[in-house]
Amino acid sequence: PSSWPEKKMVFKGLVADKEDVSKLMLTPLIHYPLLGGSALITFEKAEVAQRIIEMKEHMVELSCGEELEEFDRCRVRVQAAPVEILLPSALEIGLTQNSRSILVSELPNLGISEEALLDKLELFFSKTKNGGSEVESRKFLGDSGQVVLTFTQDGVADLLIERGHMEVLIGKGKHKVKISPCMNGDITNLQLQPCRCPRTVVLLGIPDVLDEESMRDTLEIHFQKGSRGGGEVDALCYVPAGRTGVAVFVEDVG
Repeated sequence: PSSWPEKKMVFKGLVADKEDVSKLMLTPLIHYPLLGGSALITFEKAEVAQRIIEMKEHMVELSCGEELEEFDRCRVRVQAAPVEILLPSALEIGLTQNSRSILVSELPNLGISEEALLDKLELFFSKTKNGGSEVESRKFLGDSGQVVLTFTQDGVADLLIERGHMEVLIGKGKHKVKISPCMNGDITNLQLQPCRCPRTVVLLGIPDVLDEESMRDTLEIHFQKGSRGGGEVDALCYVPAGRTGVAVFVEDVG
């Protein structure tokens, strides 16, 4: 408000490079159940999928492209519907520090197996002269290139974390690694919202009249034809009647 007196203020803070900021990346990996007598078809273009959904009902020729008289042709009627999946819209994670564990990162690439690297780290950090103690467990964190070491004694992890970096003897040389707290995360709040797949359509009511491969080929041939409202097919999976399947949706980077 204008009635407040003017006051000079100085804002101080830490400015960091964008690349140094920690980020939480969520990559969708959705498991979608498929009932028997259904198929999922993903088109290269979203407008094709929308057109197929708007048509709702489709008559699929089973004559494999042969020139037959009208009364000799065999057709099946299938229903097209949109695919809706649930995606996170809000996520809250509660973090707690593991008092006996450390996170070892910035590890060198020595061309050895993960198990051999774990052995060398356990050997180094199990020695009291290096500030460690008996290692209870060790774990390689997937593709992150980081290792979690858990000690049997209290207080060891805190002292190592205070040091921040250490020269670790691995093989014939010493390598500087980073020691950080090991944080455990639990999801405290997760909110989901429905999201329609823009390029994917589910086909329902497919009768069991052809073997699996033939039916899959027949559906793909039918729905890639522009004269029937279709277009280029990116992927198609079909589950015959009497069976069930699971489709996995990943992030669309196209």
